[in-house]
Amino acid sequence: MANWQSIEELHDISADLPRFTQAFTELATRLGLNIAPLAADHISLRCHQNATAERWRKGFEQCGELLSENIINGRPICLFRLRQPVCVAHWQFHVVELPWPGEKRYSHEGWEHIEIVLPGEPETLNARALELLSDDGLSQPGIAVKTSSPKGERERLPNPTLAVTDGSVTVKFHPWTIEQIIVSEA
Repeated sequence: MANWQSIEELHDISADLPRFTQAFTELATRLGLNIAPLAADHISLRCHQNATAERWRKGFEQCGELLSENIINGRPICLFRLRQPVCVAHWQFHVVELPWPGEKRYSHEGWEHIEIVLPGEPETLNARALELLSDDGLSQPGIAVKTSSPKGERERLPNPTLAVTDGSVTVKFHPWTIEQIIVSEA
């Protein structure tokens, strides 16, 4: 099976990885977030057109396995397990989240966020995530914090999310791994 970086349909996101890595590292620094001890679960893309999502899906089907296809917040989202990981900082992501376009328009098509797992009670996720971030970082201009509870059609686990973004890239915190969420759908 081919390496994802050699797949023609994925050439744009292969070229986008250095930009994302730098932007994510800068965001973590601004937030005072020490990423070294954290377990990152998966990496996610954003696109503006269904044709782009379909092209990326075709590419991932050549270098990975479809783990899940679900409707979340009214749009399809596919999860792929890649044979060769997407590497960002010290992390190696074997799972990629590919959402189809929704109502929100993103400033960039390509890599958009990393999801970090903070195991523990879902009710305490926000407090635990905020403890990892500096007050100075959170109060900087352009930094936004959002909480949500995305839910797939068949999900049984409560899956709160705390997302912190600078408008370019985002770090998200969840209490469960994506594998645990997929198992809950069965």
